[in-house]
Amino acid sequence: MFTPAILVTVFSVLVSSLFAARSTSRGPATKEAASPTASASGSLNQIVDGVDARYHGLRTLRAEFTQTYTWSGAPRVESGSVSFARGGLMRWTYTDPKDKLVVSDGKSVWLYIPEAKQVTRSTVKSNDDPRVPFPFFLEHFDLHKVFSKIAFDDQALKAEQGDRVLRGVPRRGLREEYAEVLMEVTPQFDIRRLVVFYPDHSVMQFEFNHLERNVALSPSLFHFTPPQGSEVIDENQ
Repeated sequence: MFTPAILVTVFSVLVSSLFAARSTSRGPATKEAASPTASASGSLNQIVDGVDARYHGLRTLRAEFTQTYTWSGAPRVESGSVSFARGGLMRWTYTDPKDKLVVSDGKSVWLYIPEAKQVTRSTVKSNDDPRVPFPFFLEHFDLHKVFSKIAFDDQALKAEQGDRVLRGVPRRGLREEYAEVLMEVTPQFDIRRLVVFYPDHSVMQFEFNHLERNVALSPSLFHFTPPQGSEVIDENQ
């Protein structure tokens, strides 16, 4: 089972896929300037720079997600909704097939499993740690700070026509957490799909839809109080 510390590591890499091109807005849309498109023959630097520019300066994100985890057997699929904000704030609400909640207030990460009446708490690393998803991504989105190496690998995924596939190798210090990442990038520099490979040969894929950018989010979303009667496991002790 994933611990909050591992979840933070995963989310720091996966949050960029919240900007999937196939998403559709449910609320008032944020007006954006027309984005340049990525030619199939575009250079690696052009595409990486285009992705970085696409996500620079975002304040908040809200979306619905489907998470697929595969390891030694049938894939495990979970889904729900997610919200992110600057300052390391995030809230993942799993609703299918079972309820689960992950909340970060920028200092602590809480994992709550209602069925087990169990809460696990861990500490978010400092802002210099690339495992912290925000404000790292929203304020200073930079793929070169996430990965030590990025290269084209168009044959690794069955991508949509016109999309390019990038393979990212993690920075030193994170290689025990995940082995590599594949990103399918659209001509508009959105990350359509993201697949994470782990050292134990397991694979995690995230897909997002109903994306909403720069929406107003209540601060209460990012605070968590353990429900009465729950077992609390503090990984900091």
